[in-house]
Formats: sequence, C-alpha cells, structure tokens
Amino acid sequence: MSLEKILAWIPPGSPDEALARQVNFDQLPAHVAIIMDGNGRWAAQRHLPRVEGHRAGIDSVRDVVETSARLGIGVLTLYAFSVENWKRPKAEVAMLMMLLKRYIRLELGTLLKNNIRFRVIGRTDDLSPDVQHELEIGIRKTEHNTGMLFNIALNYGGRAEIVDAARRAIASGMAPADLDEAKFGEFLYTSGQPDPDLLIRTSGEMRVSNFLLWQIAYAEIWVADTLWPDFRRRDLLGAVLDYQKRDRRYGGIKPSPVALGAK
Repeated sequence: MSLEKILAWIPPGSPDEALARQVNFDQLPAHVAIIMDGNGRWAAQRHLPRVEGHRAGIDSVRDVVETSARLGIGVLTLYAFSVENWKRPKAEVAMLMMLLKRYIRLELGTLLKNNIRFRVIGRTDDLSPDVQHELEIGIRKTEHNTGMLFNIALNYGGRAEIVDAARRAIASGMAPADLDEAKFGEFLYTSGQPDPDLLIRTSGEMRVSNFLLWQIAYAEIWVADTLWPDFRRRDLLGAVLDYQKRDRRYGGIKPSPVALGAK
C-alpha cells in the first residue's frame, strides 16, 4: 500500500492524517495480532448491559480491519472468542455468536472491496452449525482475494492450539527425531503465516490471555489503556509508529559502534 491509499480515506487536516504521514511504509509489521478487551467495562461505565459493549466493539473491528488493509499489513488476527469464554452466561454467549454472524453478513462487501481474505482459527467444529455456515460463506467468498489475510480467533486457546498441533504431528506419522520448531509450526492453525510482529492489547491489562502462545515468542507488545469499543484508526497508527521505533533483537545483542569498528 501507499501513503496516498490511506490518506484518501482520512479526513484532511485530522490528527489521523498527521499520524499516517509519520508511518514508514517500508517497515510495517507483517502480522498484527490484537486482544480486544474492555467491552464489558465500556458498557458498565455507561450503565449499559454488557451486550452493548460487544455491539459497540463491532465498529472498532470495522475501523481496524480497513485501516490495516489500507496500510498494507499482511496479516491481522483478532481474538474474538476464547475456549474459556463458554463459561460466560449463556445469553451473553448467544448474543456474541449472533453479532458474529451479523458482522460477517454486513461486512462481506467491505472485505471484498478491500481485497481481504477471511479465515478462522480455533476449534471451529465446536461452534453451532449456523455459525459454522456463516463462517464458511465468508471464507469461501473471499478465498481468491490477494490482499490482507484477516484471521478471527474463535473458540481459540493458545494451549489448545499447541495440543492440536501435537496431535496432528503424531497423526501425520512424523518421527519425533524429525520434528523441529519449523516443522511443528506447519501443524499450527496459522501454518504458512508469519508470526505476529506486533501484539496489541486494549483496556490496559498486562497479560496475553492464552493467545497465540507459540507465535508471539518475539512479538513486540503494545498495551493501550483504551477500551476496545473506543479503539480506532488513530490508536492503531500510534501502535504501528511505536513499533517502528523499537530495536528488535530476537534474543541477541546488538553490536556496539566500537565493536563494529566505528570511530
């Protein structure tokens, strides 16, 4: 993508425009993963039912997905529903699933217009048939798009993913001696995708919540105090700009100027 592509979508003279002009489009994170947290607190602050927080959060999803695609992010993964979320009240879970189906129906045109591929990661076989049907429609209709890959993590858990990958490796007949980290990665839900360079969490919580545990080994973590329903384009741009200022060492030590022979 280019600066012109995203500026065409941003109101001239807005703070978002100033942020966009600072982005180095040659150093974008290849994969951004987001833990969308704070819907319940957003609703509570407004004395509203929790479901209204989830409903408001859809606007943030829409804004972040399109911003990411226009920026030129290769992969975006949003944590929508964890394996632990089944413990929530049945009415809340049912509403979350209804909102998910509605999102896919209403946003499919936007995904197609922006050349976005849609995928789901997680134990989708445990979802109800009607939800699976809607997901399959979204996946099938966008499978030939060549732009950003948009993953939604549903009925997802990082530990569960690792267990599932181990089971797949065993079922493949691969000898334990032949299994290394690269080959194990081929059995993960995200096989073939780059690991996240940037992990964003909203609502100020300092934990990874069982999300992409294998893949975020060297991800840069950016935590926003903003609750998810208030997270918008400007927040994503701020996270990307902060990421671009960081010195990524992947466990190594950056040589000093003296060691490099500098004078």
